[in-house]
Amino acid sequence: MIDLQLGLFPLLLVLVFAVFSSIKILREYERGVIFLLGRFWKVKGPGLVIVVPGIQQIVRVDLRVVTMDVPPQDVISRDNVSVKVNAIVFFRVVDPEKAIIQVENFLVATSQLAQTTLRAVLGKHELDEMLAERERLNLDVQQILDAQTDSWGIKVTNVEIKHIDLNESMVRAIARQAEAERERRAKVIHAEGEKQAAQALMEAAGMLSREPAAMQLRYLQTLTQVAGDKSSTLVFPVPVDLLRSLLGRNGKETTSTG
Repeated sequence: MIDLQLGLFPLLLVLVFAVFSSIKILREYERGVIFLLGRFWKVKGPGLVIVVPGIQQIVRVDLRVVTMDVPPQDVISRDNVSVKVNAIVFFRVVDPEKAIIQVENFLVATSQLAQTTLRAVLGKHELDEMLAERERLNLDVQQILDAQTDSWGIKVTNVEIKHIDLNESMVRAIARQAEAERERRAKVIHAEGEKQAAQALMEAAGMLSREPAAMQLRYLQTLTQVAGDKSSTLVFPVPVDLLRSLLGRNGKETTSTG
């Protein structure tokens, strides 16, 4: 009897081990791709999953969003400027069956595809577009990646370009360009101000020329302002029109007196 029990003990251990090894617990964000004798059977989870040892195999797949850092890539822009660009790709598995069957390692495949796509997309644009239109470039890269990884059961949700590194000579060139642009704007603003001032003076001159009395009053007002300065000697011209008006007025007074 004891020998029989000792003989059944290893069998019992094997049975207990088989039972425990067949029990799989998948978390809420996990799915199990089940293969039956090497062929795809179904996707199970989350929760408790029973797998028959030796007959069925399970591959766990994480459905959470993966944040992948794309290493710096050497990119030559359309205007022949060499820059280093790195980015971040956000994606997740939406079809566990395709992610396991259609591609050997979807993480490596997505990373390599992101690198080549980043170089290809940015190489079609000039440096100014890379620096000023980063949101549009992010969307272009994201759409291309999403379309190409759809057959792998991958959904690319977002792409963000982190840094665009330039060499020192290019940084200095951009600084000089920005300074020249600021000087150009300052000259344009100054010229516009001169134009408006000249137009205002021309309109004022036209109004004063139509009213000689207004011209005389303006001249006398200017003399009053100049006389208020702390100057010992003042030399100023007298307009001919003013002299004529004064002489004409004196002549009329003399005639009337005579």
